[in-house]
Amino acid sequence: MSEQAARIDLGEGVWAEVLEDKYNPLVKRRELTLLIHHEFKSTPMRINIRLTLAEKYGVDIQRVYVRKILTEYGIGLSKAEVHIYDTVERALAFEPQYIIDRNGGVNPFEEE
Repeated sequence: MSEQAARIDLGEGVWAEVLEDKYNPLVKRRELTLLIHHEFKSTPMRINIRLTLAEKYGVDIQRVYVRKILTEYGIGLSKAEVHIYDTVERALAFEPQYIIDRNGGVNPFEEE
């Protein structure tokens, strides 16, 4: 995707604002900082964020990982750090196993 998305709809009245979007050529990944607006709703699940960003940026979900979600108590705003890798192999080489597990695994929809 060539242009930066300023606002991303996450569904059910929840949306994300892209605060920072930079490309790290050394690691070959896009690093996003999002401000998620979820007033009067719970913090969105990582899998929903992954699905939406994969669709928005036209990549496979296996290349998208939500690193961190920080939610302030009572104000309905969360800050999230997301990495979108050029390839699945790069993602597996750089993301720690606990981050992969928190995000539902490499392929979150595959039954074991």
